[in-house]
Amino acid sequence: MSGRTVPSALGEISTADLGITLMHEHLFVLSPDSRTNWVRDWDERQQIEDAVTRLKRLYASGVRTIVDPTVDGLGRDIHRTLTVAEQVPELNILVATGVYTYTDVPSYFSYRGPTPYGDHPEPMIDLFVRDIREGIQGTDVKACLLKCAIDRPGMTAGVERVLRAVAAAHRETGTPIMVHTHPETRSGSAVQRVLDSEGVPPAAVQLAHSGDTTDVDHLSALADAGYLLGMDRFGVDVILGFDDRVATVAEMCRRGYARSMVLSQDAACHIDWIAPELLELLPNWHYQHVLDDVVPALEQQGVERGDITAMLVDNPRRWFERS
Repeated sequence: MSGRTVPSALGEISTADLGITLMHEHLFVLSPDSRTNWVRDWDERQQIEDAVTRLKRLYASGVRTIVDPTVDGLGRDIHRTLTVAEQVPELNILVATGVYTYTDVPSYFSYRGPTPYGDHPEPMIDLFVRDIREGIQGTDVKACLLKCAIDRPGMTAGVERVLRAVAAAHRETGTPIMVHTHPETRSGSAVQRVLDSEGVPPAAVQLAHSGDTTDVDHLSALADAGYLLGMDRFGVDVILGFDDRVATVAEMCRRGYARSMVLSQDAACHIDWIAPELLELLPNWHYQHVLDDVVPALEQQGVERGDITAMLVDNPRRWFERS
């Protein structure tokens, strides 16, 4: 990124044109190996048409940008993303590079780079930088953020290796970082320790899934440190219910942290990680939930319109402009 532009799936755009931004959504979350081996009814054209329909509806509701942090480990296929984006050119789709794991690095990297058999240079760094500077999977689509994860297993060797590679790519390019976190175990604090040691400023880091907890004191401490908090799983009510999620955001706003949060759903047009009958238990997990249900509920809790605008418009723009 340079100046006040950011790369989207269809090319550089002005950050002034980001508008209402959902900072954590996916088009597709897939398991390519398993799908290829076991799924008989995958219809690529139908899936793309469904995604286009959903995104056009989202645009009509007022959303202008979605950030899709789908990377290695989540089934990223930038050619599919580009096909969808070309049919919904009015909606900005921003994409990511990185590796998503809770434990070990993907097998591809097990014997590349630092291994028990030799301390070789970390190949992930150059791969992430290539996605940012040249384009992803042989296309001209460039990543606008780095993505990695830490979950209940904690800071495993594989998770730390990816996190440090992401930090190195950030130092080289200035690209901001999104980290999937597990607030129940306060994993954001573990991320803070590693990134501090790597010289990554907190303002460049978004701690995704911070809204999975009601521990407002913990969230306040992370916000005070300078991190952007992703209150981004509205609709995933099996982890934390709607009322608790809304109340947490409202309390954070009352404490003066509206400028430290972004809102989203972590939804997808299609996810094959969850059986269809289980998805039926999550009726609110879709792209429209934040605008249709969450915003009115926040207003009922006394959250001012200026704070809502900050979380949906100003904070995303400022985060991408920081470099």
